[in-house]
Amino acid sequence: MEHKPEKKMFLQIVKQLRELIANQNILEGQKLPSERVLSERLQVGRSSVREALRSLELLGLIETKHGGGTFLTSMKHHQFVEIVGSFILQDEKSSNDVEATRQMHEKEAIRLICQSKKLRSLPILDSFFIKVELGENVLREDILRECIIASGNRLALKIWMQLVAFSNDLLAGVIETNEKLEVETMLKAMQMGYTHEAIQAYEKWMECIER
Repeated sequence: MEHKPEKKMFLQIVKQLRELIANQNILEGQKLPSERVLSERLQVGRSSVREALRSLELLGLIETKHGGGTFLTSMKHHQFVEIVGSFILQDEKSSNDVEATRQMHEKEAIRLICQSKKLRSLPILDSFFIKVELGENVLREDILRECIIASGNRLALKIWMQLVAFSNDLLAGVIETNEKLEVETMLKAMQMGYTHEAIQAYEKWMECIER
């Protein structure tokens, strides 16, 4: 896939950042070097450093204070995030597990929506069909995020957002013409409460994305 080189480079930068933090013995609450300094030390572009830092921040491993720099967070208050984050950042081999775990959460959200009549009236369902009729673009991630939110499981949402941060770039893309039928089928099945049909359409949608 054409996105793999960028993904490999990204994981390498994150790994280098972790090594730098360990080698310099940067402790919880202490400030990290600036983007410029990190760019020079890691010999990569500042935009690449910024992207890696943003992902670490989404995981809760660092925090950025406006005008004050970037700091290593206290893991005492983020034990779960530390476990998930450490696993995700281990190596490139874990990326398949990240994708599989993300999809598990998405399927469970679909199942919960189908089984609860209260959840089937989702604004995202109606807005998707309206946008499609108007010829407007819809992001894949937006549809999936709304499904996770609608399932009502806040912990699942937090985990999902962390997984998405390290998921392949394709998820952030626009729903293409060849995907729309599967997305429409999935959403209509969810509205009708047809769990099997909705998950089946979801799986076909994922196959379209990965081609």
